[in-house]
Amino acid sequence: MKSYSGILVDLFSRRLFRGEIRVENGKIVSVKAKPNSENRYILPGLIDSHVHIESSMTVPSVFAEMAVACGTVAVVCDPHEIANVMGEEGIDYMLKEAEKVPLKFYFGVPSCVPATPFESSGAVLDSRAVESLLARKELHYLSEMMNFPGVIKGVSEVLAKLDAARKFDKPVDGHAPGLQGVALEKYIGAGIFTDHEAYSYEEALEKIKLGMKIQIREGSAAQNFEALYPLIEEFPESIMLCTDDAHPDTLLYEGQIDKLLRLGRKKGLDLFKLLRAAVLNPIEHYGLEVGLLREGDPADFIMVEDLESFRVLSTFIEGKCVYESEKVLFNPGKSPVKNVFCREKIGVSELKLKLKIGEGLDLLEKPGKIRVILAHDGELVTGQEFLSPKVEKGELVSDPMRDLLKLVVLSRYDNSPAQVAFVKNFGLKKGAIASSIAHDSHNLIAVGVKDEDLVSVINKLVENKGGIVVGADNEFLDLPLEVAGLMSTRSGKEVVARYRQLLAEAKKLGTSLKSPFMTLSFMSLLVIPELKLGDKGLFDVGKFEFVKLWEAE
Repeated sequence: MKSYSGILVDLFSRRLFRGEIRVENGKIVSVKAKPNSENRYILPGLIDSHVHIESSMTVPSVFAEMAVACGTVAVVCDPHEIANVMGEEGIDYMLKEAEKVPLKFYFGVPSCVPATPFESSGAVLDSRAVESLLARKELHYLSEMMNFPGVIKGVSEVLAKLDAARKFDKPVDGHAPGLQGVALEKYIGAGIFTDHEAYSYEEALEKIKLGMKIQIREGSAAQNFEALYPLIEEFPESIMLCTDDAHPDTLLYEGQIDKLLRLGRKKGLDLFKLLRAAVLNPIEHYGLEVGLLREGDPADFIMVEDLESFRVLSTFIEGKCVYESEKVLFNPGKSPVKNVFCREKIGVSELKLKLKIGEGLDLLEKPGKIRVILAHDGELVTGQEFLSPKVEKGELVSDPMRDLLKLVVLSRYDNSPAQVAFVKNFGLKKGAIASSIAHDSHNLIAVGVKDEDLVSVINKLVENKGGIVVGADNEFLDLPLEVAGLMSTRSGKEVVARYRQLLAEAKKLGTSLKSPFMTLSFMSLLVIPELKLGDKGLFDVGKFEFVKLWEAE
């Protein structure tokens, strides 16, 4: 038996007291007052209520090393990204990797693989496959139902997946950005009771009043805490905290759920309401086997220096110290490599957008306007604008003076033609950046100034079979992601070091975006408004249909 003393944080009595916990066989066997306890705070371990491990660009066993350093003892995670690339094989890969480490992983079953029928993916999980997966005890919930139009319209295949979750009495996660009114009521009425996509107070408030739990997200690209934090005080029983998509540098240098706790304390939020969102609510909602610092509970707890900075001194999972004195106390070992990548290299001619004459409009004389995607720093949503293109020698080209750049998406699963459109707000003055992280099917995506640079970074991706590339004038910096083109098997520190080099290079090319690669990865996400580019064309999410690049005057 081992004992640990400090200032205990009791979420149920809402009090702090000097005390001691005793641990035996992974359980807390006693919690008692101890006036002369040590000057450190002991509280239940933190829980990320919605995260995609793949966004860390590290495999689960390596992700776990970074997570426990943040005081995280459990994660509710959706293997949606690797499932889009590799299907059930990808889910099994994540489960096996997770078994190697003490962090508690609660994986869900991806509900939308592919996210829409309007893009190419590496796998399809239909309702039969989803039901088979939900029957497995190691898979705990139905992951984010992004196909909200299908839910609202009562599409049989979508409803069959929801029925399967009810059959096995497993929760269903939502994904409904901007949804409101009657449509939202229908969506919730289908049995969907969480949402991490709310990006305004008004949107989140409506969802809460209709019975939803809101997962306030603070990731690398989407950061909604500032807009939503008042809800923690107003509706503490309805809030959870999550990162959703956090790149490795965010995890290593900014934190995970501990980061949200720091933000909350700076806003003057009630400590116990904040911790309820970070610990108690996800445990109760998902039925997690995670301790809450009570007698008989699993000994999942953390020691922190104070309740403002939440600097983690130690992390314990099932009674074992897994992190202490800035050292991770487990070794995940080596990880195998799995991938699906069938693309061949492309040529410059495949990215040309030549003007056409006809269709009742002489485009050479009067080209009309083109639809342009408006990227927003720190948001997954985009806008759209109609702008006159820049034309050189009868071709549409990037215009860095107006921050109007070519955006390219092409399938990683076959050699179908590249799709080309235009995007604003990336800020590149030269060169190009490219990635095989392109939500949700993870095709290849690139943005850049010159076609030659776009082709070069894309072909480097093809050569590496996935990853991230930054380049200009035939000089490249890359980060290969050998597992599904999404994750590296290298250590978190190695991945972060390379990733930070890539960020620095992207900044040199002119971008002012905080997370340009994360923002780029969402320019192909066809379920987040307003205008996106998939590997089959330009897509209006509101209309849920393809649209033309040109809009004639």
